[in-house]
Amino acid sequence: MNVFARRAIVALRGWVGPNWRDFRKERQPLVLCLALAIGLGAGIAAIGFRELIGLAQWFWLGSRSEQTLTAAAGMPWWVIVAGPVVGGLVVGLLLQRISVRRAGGVADVIEARAFTGRKLGMADGLWSALVSAISVGSGASAGREGPIVHLGATLGGVIARRAALPEWCRRTLLSAGVASAVAASFNAPFAGVLFAHEVVLGHYALRSFVPIMIASTAGSVLSRLWFGPDASFSVPAYAVASYWEFPAFVLLGLVSAVVAILFQLALFIADFAARRVEIPLWTRPVAGGVLVGAIGVFFPHILGVGYEVTDLALSGQLPLALVLSLIVLKTVATAISLAARFGGGVFAPAMVVGALTGSAFGMIASSLFPDMASSGGLYAMLGMGAVAGAVFGAPISTAMIVFELTGGYALAIALLLTVAVAQGVIQAVHGHSWFQWQLRLRGLDVREGPHKPLGASVRVMDFMEPLAAGSEPLAYDPERNGTALKPTDTLDAALRALDTGGHERLPVVDPADGTRIIAWVSLVAALRHFNQALVRTSVEEHR
Repeated sequence: MNVFARRAIVALRGWVGPNWRDFRKERQPLVLCLALAIGLGAGIAAIGFRELIGLAQWFWLGSRSEQTLTAAAGMPWWVIVAGPVVGGLVVGLLLQRISVRRAGGVADVIEARAFTGRKLGMADGLWSALVSAISVGSGASAGREGPIVHLGATLGGVIARRAALPEWCRRTLLSAGVASAVAASFNAPFAGVLFAHEVVLGHYALRSFVPIMIASTAGSVLSRLWFGPDASFSVPAYAVASYWEFPAFVLLGLVSAVVAILFQLALFIADFAARRVEIPLWTRPVAGGVLVGAIGVFFPHILGVGYEVTDLALSGQLPLALVLSLIVLKTVATAISLAARFGGGVFAPAMVVGALTGSAFGMIASSLFPDMASSGGLYAMLGMGAVAGAVFGAPISTAMIVFELTGGYALAIALLLTVAVAQGVIQAVHGHSWFQWQLRLRGLDVREGPHKPLGASVRVMDFMEPLAAGSEPLAYDPERNGTALKPTDTLDAALRALDTGGHERLPVVDPADGTRIIAWVSLVAALRHFNQALVRTSVEEHR
């Protein structure tokens, strides 16, 4: 070997060696393998969930297809009512059996990611999926995507915890489960990757991209093998009639933002009202089933996921009066279903309402400007992305979902403009996505950066200074010694107590014996731990 070759090898080792050591030190080879396993597992779970919805629907309508409107068309009125009522009874009994107030959804996943001490249990994930599948399959006006996301995240979180991985790995693998679930549900791998980063993970770090993309690809491949490679909706080859239409797209964005706000308000008001009604938990879905079934007798369009109605709106086959009625009725039915504790998400209902909003807007625009306006179907696609993106605070992933569901990439400029306007109005007027609003109602705020979750999830036991080994326990007298902390108190509580009293340090007492000091907490130690956690978060979000 000549001198040049030896120098090249040495240089290569010096260049690659540190990167490879960091790669292994961070356990990324294991993370990539686990991401593949999670992607496959979440994809299988998503397929099973969709098939379970079809099975529940078969008992009711005799059809496993998502064409709920067609299946319900020839049924007597009492069958339409019986589906949500009987399904509500089963759901109510299951909720009573597992002692939970509701099925899980995307907000729970965001909470688990932000507040790492709040874990998603596998049993809860499976029960939640079962409740949601029965709910949607029996006609409740709810989406299937939220429960699938919750199930995928649960699988990713459980595997990450069992592998004893660092926190950033756990968050990445939880997001990988989400990406696979979204990809398998929508047959949309790009949307799965973007949704996981935009909504759940909350940042775009290169270190997390690869495992999340692997998981999303795995879920999408399984979905295409099972359900086929075709897009979910059959959309004609629409084209923008004129660049003079772009002001109309801006106006549609404004209208979509208003609809998105009203949609969220309806969900909140219905839930608020339901909480004020004192009835047994198992009867709530039954009562909701009666109301949803009664609406479904006259407007079966509102039953179930509603993708057949979306398809009709995208192809321009619904009259204006019906479209306007369905915007209101689908919103009301979804609000009733979720307030009644049916399981399911709001993604599909938001997309249905958005498609209907765009369709109505397009028909009105076409009647006013017949020579300049495009078809109602084109506006339906734009409205679908704008309303859904505004509801979820996920404009990029929602736009990509619309692209992959419809194959309408030629309308990219129009869609991005409409989605951007709707998102901007939501931020200026409402300030929350639906998921952020749900978390805020629980007393959790994830909008102000990582310091809020860190302050609420870090415990005093993580940074307290125990008494020296072999030292005598110190007695604590609340009347003489003042404020004390417990090991389970949060970092926020500790900093507040130290600051309020002007203390340099405070005692930590035994939870079982409040008169015995077991450790000390100093202001310096608390601030050091907080700063170190912020630095780790910053590194995670930028690597």
